[in-house]
Amino acid sequence: QAQLVESGGGLVQTGGSLRLSCAASLQTFTSYAMGWFRQAPGKEREFVASISWSGETTFYSDSVKGRFTVSRDNAKNTVYLQMNSLKPEDTAVYYCAAKIWGVIAITEADYEYWGQGTQVTVSS
Repeated sequence: QAQLVESGGGLVQTGGSLRLSCAASLQTFTSYAMGWFRQAPGKEREFVASISWSGETTFYSDSVKGRFTVSRDNAKNTVYLQMNSLKPEDTAVYYCAAKIWGVIAITEADYEYWGQGTQVTVSS
């Protein structure tokens, strides 16, 4: 059964860094593009970043471009989100998601599997 488990969230000060991990139990991990989304209190879930099955193609939302980096280790069935220069507005629950056929996407409906999320809180 497909399962995604996020880790690495926590409390950090403005300007700090965190690295999120998402361990995937998926048949043929390299068949999937992976995405990161987030949901702040009182707001809808929004796209953060996506990475293709090979890792060669990535895409970011404008709000995190230049600060966040998505990567993957296909040997470990894991995708990462390195978050630098964190701001209070980055506070949210962060979710990883998996999309079959390996091409990046920014829409929630394109992703078949979701993790439970990990809380990131950035204090001012």
